[in-house]
Amino acid sequence: NLGRGNIAALALWACARSCPASCTCTLEKSCSVLCDRSGLPDLPREFPCEASSINLDKNSLKFLSERAFGTLPSLRSLSLDHNNISFITPGAFKGLPNLVELKMAHNEYIRYLHTRTFTGLKRLVRLDVADCNLFNMPDRIFLENYALKELFCFQNNFRRIPGAFRGMENLTHVYLERNKIEAVAYTSLLGLGNLRYLNLQENRINVIHDQSFQDLMRLENFYLNDNLLSELPRVAFKGLSRLKMLNLGGNQFTNISKTWFSDLVELEVLYLDRNRLVYIEEGSFENLTSLITLHLNSNNLSSLPFPVFQPVYFIGRLYLFRNPWECDCSLEYLKEWMESYKLVRDIPCASPSSVVGLDLSEVVFARVNGSCLDPGELNLTTMSSEILSTTENRFNSLISKLLQQELREEVGNGTESLRNGTLLDPAEGLSAGIKGADRAPLCLVSLCLV
Repeated sequence: NLGRGNIAALALWACARSCPASCTCTLEKSCSVLCDRSGLPDLPREFPCEASSINLDKNSLKFLSERAFGTLPSLRSLSLDHNNISFITPGAFKGLPNLVELKMAHNEYIRYLHTRTFTGLKRLVRLDVADCNLFNMPDRIFLENYALKELFCFQNNFRRIPGAFRGMENLTHVYLERNKIEAVAYTSLLGLGNLRYLNLQENRINVIHDQSFQDLMRLENFYLNDNLLSELPRVAFKGLSRLKMLNLGGNQFTNISKTWFSDLVELEVLYLDRNRLVYIEEGSFENLTSLITLHLNSNNLSSLPFPVFQPVYFIGRLYLFRNPWECDCSLEYLKEWMESYKLVRDIPCASPSSVVGLDLSEVVFARVNGSCLDPGELNLTTMSSEILSTTENRFNSLISKLLQQELREEVGNGTESLRNGTLLDPAEGLSAGIKGADRAPLCLVSLCLV
């Protein structure tokens, strides 16, 4: 034990003794070299041989030569974020055989990477080249990096998914959001059988080819939101039976096909918000037996017939606000479900005229001979006194609400919180709305109370 303690003390002493002049070396557990924010235009000539992590963030580094860091067998983490690096010599990271994490994000002058940029990094697990100026990657750039699991490439200039990703069977997380990707080809994601997380949000994707996702059988979180999609292949998500969260919000869909989600038996959260939906085909959600949360807010939906969506099988939350709902008898089932389970709120009525501005929960459905009578068909001059009193109370309540100064706000849409490549719990992403934003005009209220 004494010998082991002496060895550790000697290693820590050596770390401090050979610490670069412009850096700080900490001696907790292992040798950490902190050179961030030091104004360095060039790399220090040498680093402690015992270094396990080096932080060179926010300097003015421009160039990395071959074997730029010498031989550092203990180095596991190297960070070069926020520099001015414009050229990386092939073999720059040779001599770092145990490096696990390499961060080079926010280097706006990096436009090109050589095929041998990452040669020698056989144990690399996490690579971050986000927010650089990359237009592509050589197809064989990761040939030696077969241990790579997490790849951060968001906010670059990729117009297609780099072919370098194909066949990287150990990849589990890929971040490609905020690029300029226009299409997903059927070969783009081949061989990524262990991928759990894929983020393609905020690109320019307008085409997804058939069978593009066929190898992603272990995918759990998939972000396709805020693209230019208006259509999908007939069985776009075939085989994605382990998918837990799918975000298709912020696209240009007008219709939902019943074949799209047929294989998603473990899906828990589905975002279809901020599209242009007017029609959902019957049976579109029938196989989503694990669904907890469904976002349909901010579309052009006016009806949601019972055969399309049967809430008896739905056990979570449903978001329907910011749609032009026609609150007639076809939505009576939805009102009853709202009242029974309290899992859906804010369904403002855009029609019929007699209920414009009311929430569906406030609409009174009259009955004649046991049949529901649409609110638009009510005739106040021939109504019974009981119905008239109910109607008058309802409009008095509306006037009171119009005079209130505060509007109740709901929890914000989870689409925004999922940005920047963060691994959030998809079930936490909710949708936003301000209840009663389209209240009925006072002139209409006055007319109905005469």
